[in-house]
Amino acid sequence: MDEEQIGTTEKLLLLNEQLTPYLEIAGKIADQITSENISRYPIIVMHQDEIEIGIPVIKRNNYESIWSVNASTLEQFYTKKLIADNKLEEFKTLYKSHGDDLCFFVLSELGGQFLFLKRK
Repeated sequence: MDEEQIGTTEKLLLLNEQLTPYLEIAGKIADQITSENISRYPIIVMHQDEIEIGIPVIKRNNYESIWSVNASTLEQFYTKKLIADNKLEEFKTLYKSHGDDLCFFVLSELGGQFLFLKRK
């Protein structure tokens, strides 16, 4: 592994650590999206800047947090062309392969990344 890969790995581990306190609320958001039949593919969007994806749930400035949390869905990502036509079925398969894990889309210094984390 070169230095860049090690740096990226360390940043991903830090992201994982930073997202852990949000797992409980993320689980509640995902459950509400699915139980209300809004989508079978909830996506929790974590960001530090203002974005136009999903519905704001936690604004970082209001809670002295480094992350804001928005609730979104695969359907919205597809409509906004954040997931390409030719990748839609592949993403659904990936999503389903993670069972009960929570799907996060994290916008950070590493760019935009999907992460699947175990529920708390």
